[in-house]
Amino acid sequence: MPEFALAYREPYDFAALLAFFARRTIPGLEEVDAAGYRRRFVLHGVPGALELRMGERGALALRIDCDDARVVAEAEARMRRMFDVDADIEAVNAQLGRRRLLKRLVTAHPGQRVPGGWDGFEIAVRAVLGQQVSVAAARTLAVRLVQRFGVSAGGNAHVFPSPEVLADADLASLGITRARAASLRAIAQAVCAGSLHFDPDQALDAFVASCVALPGIGPWTAHYIAMRGLHNPDAFPAADLVLRKAVSRDGIPIATRELDEIARAWRPYRAYAVLHLWRSQA
Repeated sequence: MPEFALAYREPYDFAALLAFFARRTIPGLEEVDAAGYRRRFVLHGVPGALELRMGERGALALRIDCDDARVVAEAEARMRRMFDVDADIEAVNAQLGRRRLLKRLVTAHPGQRVPGGWDGFEIAVRAVLGQQVSVAAARTLAVRLVQRFGVSAGGNAHVFPSPEVLADADLASLGITRARAASLRAIAQAVCAGSLHFDPDQALDAFVASCVALPGIGPWTAHYIAMRGLHNPDAFPAADLVLRKAVSRDGIPIATRELDEIARAWRPYRAYAVLHLWRSQA
Protein backbone atom coordinates (compact mmCIF):
# COMPACT_ATOMS: atom_id res chain seq x y z
CA MET A 1 0.00 0.00 0.00
CA PRO A 2 1.98 3.03 -1.24
CA GLU A 3 2.40 5.97 1.14
CA PHE A 4 3.51 9.48 0.24
CA ALA A 5 4.44 12.67 2.05
CA LEU A 6 2.85 15.65 0.30
CA ALA A 7 5.04 18.58 1.29
CA TYR A 8 3.52 22.05 1.50
CA ARG A 9 4.72 25.54 2.30
CA GLU A 10 3.76 26.93 5.69
CA PRO A 11 1.33 28.28 6.71
CA TYR A 12 -1.20 25.63 5.74
CA ASP A 13 -4.77 25.55 7.08
CA PHE A 14 -5.60 21.86 6.78
CA ALA A 15 -8.53 22.18 9.19
CA ALA A 16 -10.24 24.77 6.98
CA LEU A 17 -9.95 22.50 3.94
CA LEU A 18 -11.39 19.56 5.85
CA ALA A 19 -14.28 21.73 7.07
CA PHE A 20 -15.03 22.83 3.50
CA PHE A 21 -15.06 19.25 2.22
CA ALA A 22 -17.01 17.98 5.23
CA ARG A 23 -20.01 20.17 4.37
CA ARG A 24 -20.04 18.67 0.88
CA THR A 25 -19.24 15.04 1.63
CA ILE A 26 -21.09 12.35 -0.32
CA PRO A 27 -21.48 9.33 2.01
CA GLY A 28 -20.37 6.08 0.42
CA LEU A 29 -17.99 7.93 -1.89
CA GLU A 30 -15.90 9.87 0.63
CA GLU A 31 -15.49 10.44 4.34
CA VAL A 32 -14.21 13.50 6.16
CA ASP A 33 -13.49 14.01 9.84
CA ALA A 34 -11.13 16.10 11.94
CA ALA A 35 -8.29 13.65 11.23
CA GLY A 36 -8.44 13.58 7.45
CA TYR A 37 -10.08 12.62 4.17
CA ARG A 38 -10.86 9.19 2.67
CA ARG A 39 -12.23 8.31 -0.75
CA ARG A 40 -13.01 5.43 -3.10
CA PHE A 41 -12.24 5.82 -6.78
CA VAL A 42 -11.86 4.16 -10.15
CA LEU A 43 -9.12 5.35 -12.50
CA HIS A 44 -8.44 3.76 -15.89
CA GLY A 45 -10.85 1.01 -14.92
CA VAL A 46 -8.87 0.18 -11.78
CA PRO A 47 -10.59 0.55 -8.38
CA GLY A 48 -8.81 1.93 -5.36
CA ALA A 49 -9.13 3.84 -2.13
CA LEU A 50 -7.07 6.46 -0.35
CA GLU A 51 -6.65 8.23 2.94
CA LEU A 52 -5.09 11.66 3.56
CA ARG A 53 -4.16 12.93 7.01
CA MET A 54 -1.73 15.35 8.61
CA GLY A 55 1.78 13.93 8.61
CA GLU A 56 5.10 15.16 9.91
CA ARG A 57 5.58 18.92 10.10
CA GLY A 58 5.34 20.46 6.64
CA ALA A 59 3.64 17.51 4.92
CA LEU A 60 0.40 15.59 4.55
CA ALA A 61 0.46 11.79 4.70
CA LEU A 62 -1.26 10.07 1.77
CA ARG A 63 -1.92 6.33 1.67
CA ILE A 64 -3.26 4.79 -1.55
CA ASP A 65 -4.77 1.31 -1.61
CA CYS A 66 -3.94 0.26 -5.17
CA ASP A 67 -1.12 -1.69 -6.81
CA ASP A 68 -1.27 -0.09 -10.28
CA ALA A 69 1.67 2.32 -10.57
CA ARG A 70 -0.01 4.55 -13.17
CA VAL A 71 -3.17 4.86 -11.06
CA VAL A 72 -1.17 5.58 -7.92
CA ALA A 73 0.77 8.37 -9.65
CA GLU A 74 -2.44 9.98 -10.95
CA ALA A 75 -4.20 9.67 -7.59
CA GLU A 76 -1.28 11.39 -5.89
CA ALA A 77 -1.34 14.24 -8.44
CA ARG A 78 -5.08 14.67 -7.97
CA MET A 79 -4.74 14.90 -4.21
CA ARG A 80 -1.96 17.45 -4.51
CA ARG A 81 -4.33 19.68 -6.49
CA MET A 82 -7.37 18.94 -4.35
CA PHE A 83 -5.56 20.00 -1.18
CA ASP A 84 -3.57 22.79 -2.85
CA VAL A 85 -0.22 21.69 -1.44
CA ASP A 86 1.86 23.27 -4.23
CA ALA A 87 0.64 26.85 -3.79
CA ASP A 88 3.23 29.57 -3.39
CA ILE A 89 1.37 30.88 -0.36
CA GLU A 90 3.92 33.59 0.38
CA ALA A 91 3.34 35.09 -3.07
CA VAL A 92 -0.43 34.80 -2.66
CA ASN A 93 -0.42 36.50 0.72
CA ALA A 94 1.98 39.20 -0.42
CA GLN A 95 -0.28 40.09 -3.34
CA LEU A 96 -3.60 39.99 -1.49
CA GLY A 97 -2.28 41.36 1.80
CA ARG A 98 -1.47 44.69 0.17
CA ARG A 99 -5.14 45.29 -0.60
CA ARG A 100 -7.33 47.19 1.84
CA LEU A 101 -10.28 44.83 1.54
CA LEU A 102 -8.21 41.70 2.11
CA LYS A 103 -5.36 42.64 4.43
CA ARG A 104 -7.26 41.85 7.62
CA LEU A 105 -8.51 38.54 6.22
CA VAL A 106 -5.09 37.40 5.04
CA THR A 107 -3.59 38.31 8.40
CA ALA A 108 -6.26 36.31 10.22
CA HIS A 109 -5.99 33.23 7.97
CA PRO A 110 -2.60 33.20 6.23
CA GLY A 111 -2.82 29.46 5.55
CA GLN A 112 -6.04 29.69 3.51
CA ARG A 113 -5.93 27.41 0.46
CA VAL A 114 -8.31 26.85 -2.43
CA PRO A 115 -10.13 23.51 -2.06
CA GLY A 116 -9.93 21.71 -5.37
CA GLY A 117 -11.73 18.60 -6.55
CA TRP A 118 -10.89 15.00 -7.24
CA ASP A 119 -12.18 15.27 -10.78
CA GLY A 120 -13.16 18.18 -13.02
CA PHE A 121 -16.27 16.46 -14.34
CA GLU A 122 -17.43 15.69 -10.82
CA ILE A 123 -16.99 19.33 -9.80
CA ALA A 124 -18.89 20.48 -12.90
CA VAL A 125 -21.82 18.20 -12.11
CA ARG A 126 -21.88 19.23 -8.46
CA ALA A 127 -21.68 22.91 -9.45
CA VAL A 128 -24.81 22.59 -11.59
CA LEU A 129 -26.61 20.71 -8.83
CA GLY A 130 -25.69 23.58 -6.51
CA GLN A 131 -27.07 26.36 -8.67
CA GLN A 132 -29.45 28.56 -6.65
CA VAL A 133 -29.73 26.13 -3.74
CA SER A 134 -27.97 25.82 -0.39
CA VAL A 135 -24.81 23.77 0.14
CA ALA A 136 -26.88 21.23 2.10
CA ALA A 137 -29.46 20.91 -0.69
CA ALA A 138 -26.75 20.51 -3.31
CA ARG A 139 -25.17 17.78 -1.21
CA THR A 140 -28.49 15.94 -0.98
CA LEU A 141 -28.85 16.01 -4.77
CA ALA A 142 -25.27 14.82 -5.23
CA VAL A 143 -25.89 11.91 -2.85
CA ARG A 144 -28.94 10.87 -4.88
CA LEU A 145 -27.02 11.08 -8.13
CA VAL A 146 -24.15 8.93 -6.87
CA GLN A 147 -26.44 6.34 -5.30
CA ARG A 148 -28.56 6.01 -8.44
CA PHE A 149 -25.96 6.31 -11.18
CA GLY A 150 -22.61 5.64 -9.52
CA VAL A 151 -20.71 2.38 -9.80
CA SER A 152 -21.17 0.15 -6.77
CA ALA A 153 -18.02 -0.45 -4.74
CA GLY A 154 -19.62 -2.94 -2.37
CA GLY A 155 -22.20 -2.40 0.35
CA ASN A 156 -23.32 1.22 0.41
CA ALA A 157 -20.14 2.44 -1.27
CA HIS A 158 -20.15 3.97 -4.76
CA VAL A 159 -17.85 5.87 -7.06
CA PHE A 160 -18.97 8.95 -8.96
CA PRO A 161 -20.78 8.25 -12.27
CA SER A 162 -18.82 8.73 -15.47
CA PRO A 163 -19.69 11.16 -18.30
CA GLU A 164 -20.69 8.16 -20.42
CA VAL A 165 -23.28 7.13 -17.84
CA LEU A 166 -24.79 10.59 -17.39
CA ALA A 167 -24.76 11.59 -21.07
CA ASP A 168 -28.12 9.95 -21.71
CA ALA A 169 -29.34 9.32 -18.17
CA ASP A 170 -32.93 9.94 -17.09
CA LEU A 171 -32.29 12.35 -14.23
CA ALA A 172 -35.91 13.10 -13.36
CA SER A 173 -35.72 10.94 -10.23
CA LEU A 174 -33.20 13.32 -8.68
CA GLY A 175 -35.86 15.95 -8.13
CA ILE A 176 -34.29 18.60 -10.35
CA THR A 177 -35.82 20.68 -13.14
CA ARG A 178 -35.75 19.56 -16.75
CA ALA A 179 -33.47 22.46 -17.58
CA ARG A 180 -30.96 21.43 -14.93
CA ALA A 181 -31.08 17.83 -16.06
CA ALA A 182 -30.44 19.01 -19.62
CA SER A 183 -27.42 20.98 -18.40
CA LEU A 184 -25.96 17.92 -16.70
CA ARG A 185 -26.42 15.79 -19.81
CA ALA A 186 -24.93 18.55 -21.98
CA ILE A 187 -21.81 18.66 -19.79
CA ALA A 188 -21.45 14.89 -19.94
CA GLN A 189 -21.96 14.83 -23.71
CA ALA A 190 -19.43 17.63 -24.22
CA VAL A 191 -16.85 15.73 -22.18
CA CYS A 192 -17.50 12.57 -24.16
CA ALA A 193 -17.16 14.50 -27.42
CA GLY A 194 -13.96 16.19 -26.29
CA SER A 195 -15.30 19.74 -26.62
CA LEU A 196 -15.06 20.21 -22.84
CA HIS A 197 -12.07 19.05 -20.84
CA PHE A 198 -10.48 19.83 -17.51
CA ASP A 199 -6.79 20.16 -18.30
CA PRO A 200 -5.50 22.51 -15.57
CA ASP A 201 -3.06 24.12 -18.01
CA GLN A 202 -5.71 25.52 -20.35
CA ALA A 203 -6.42 29.25 -20.50
CA LEU A 204 -9.11 30.45 -18.12
CA ASP A 205 -10.97 32.51 -20.74
CA ALA A 206 -11.04 29.60 -23.19
CA PHE A 207 -12.41 27.23 -20.56
CA VAL A 208 -15.09 29.69 -19.47
CA ALA A 209 -16.13 30.16 -23.11
CA SER A 210 -16.46 26.40 -23.61
CA CYS A 211 -18.62 26.16 -20.49
CA VAL A 212 -20.99 29.05 -21.15
CA ALA A 213 -21.63 27.66 -24.62
CA LEU A 214 -23.54 24.84 -22.90
CA PRO A 215 -27.19 25.27 -21.87
CA GLY A 216 -27.73 26.48 -18.31
CA ILE A 217 -24.07 27.31 -17.66
CA GLY A 218 -23.34 30.97 -16.90
CA PRO A 219 -20.14 32.75 -15.93
CA TRP A 220 -20.60 32.06 -12.19
CA THR A 221 -20.80 28.31 -12.73
CA ALA A 222 -17.97 28.32 -15.26
CA HIS A 223 -15.61 30.19 -12.93
CA TYR A 224 -16.58 28.03 -9.96
CA ILE A 225 -15.73 24.92 -11.99
CA ALA A 226 -12.45 26.52 -13.09
CA MET A 227 -11.60 27.41 -9.50
CA ARG A 228 -12.14 23.94 -8.11
CA GLY A 229 -12.09 21.58 -11.10
CA LEU A 230 -9.11 23.12 -12.92
CA HIS A 231 -7.58 24.60 -9.79
CA ASN A 232 -7.09 27.86 -11.62
CA PRO A 233 -5.78 30.39 -9.07
CA ASP A 234 -7.35 33.36 -10.87
CA ALA A 235 -10.87 32.02 -11.41
CA PHE A 236 -13.38 34.48 -10.04
CA PRO A 237 -17.18 34.01 -9.92
CA ALA A 238 -17.89 37.73 -9.73
CA ALA A 239 -21.66 37.30 -9.82
CA ASP A 240 -21.59 35.48 -6.48
CA LEU A 241 -23.98 37.17 -4.06
CA VAL A 242 -21.86 36.47 -0.98
CA LEU A 243 -18.78 38.01 -2.61
CA ARG A 244 -20.70 41.09 -3.74
CA LYS A 245 -22.02 41.54 -0.22
CA ALA A 246 -18.65 40.88 1.43
CA VAL A 247 -16.98 43.85 -0.25
CA SER A 248 -19.92 46.19 0.30
CA ARG A 249 -19.69 48.92 2.91
CA ASP A 250 -23.40 49.05 3.68
CA GLY A 251 -24.38 45.38 3.42
CA ILE A 252 -26.08 45.87 0.06
CA PRO A 253 -24.41 43.69 -2.60
CA ILE A 254 -22.47 45.72 -5.14
CA ALA A 255 -22.88 45.16 -8.88
CA THR A 256 -21.03 42.30 -10.54
CA ARG A 257 -19.24 44.70 -12.87
CA GLU A 258 -18.04 46.78 -9.92
CA LEU A 259 -16.69 43.73 -8.13
CA ASP A 260 -14.91 42.66 -11.31
CA GLU A 261 -13.18 46.04 -11.41
CA ILE A 262 -12.16 45.88 -7.76
CA ALA A 263 -10.82 42.34 -8.17
CA ARG A 264 -8.44 43.31 -10.96
CA ALA A 265 -5.97 44.31 -8.24
CA TRP A 266 -6.11 40.78 -6.79
CA ARG A 267 -4.89 39.03 -9.93
CA PRO A 268 -3.47 36.46 -10.48
CA TYR A 269 -4.81 35.08 -7.18
CA ARG A 270 -8.48 36.00 -7.28
CA ALA A 271 -9.54 32.46 -6.33
CA TYR A 272 -7.76 32.84 -2.98
CA ALA A 273 -9.57 36.13 -2.45
CA VAL A 274 -12.84 34.26 -3.03
CA LEU A 275 -12.10 31.82 -0.23
CA HIS A 276 -11.07 34.59 2.15
CA LEU A 277 -14.24 36.56 1.44
CA TRP A 278 -16.51 33.52 1.72
CA ARG A 279 -14.87 32.68 5.01
CA SER A 280 -15.44 36.20 6.28
CA GLN A 281 -19.17 35.77 5.75
CA ALA A 282 -19.52 32.30 7.27
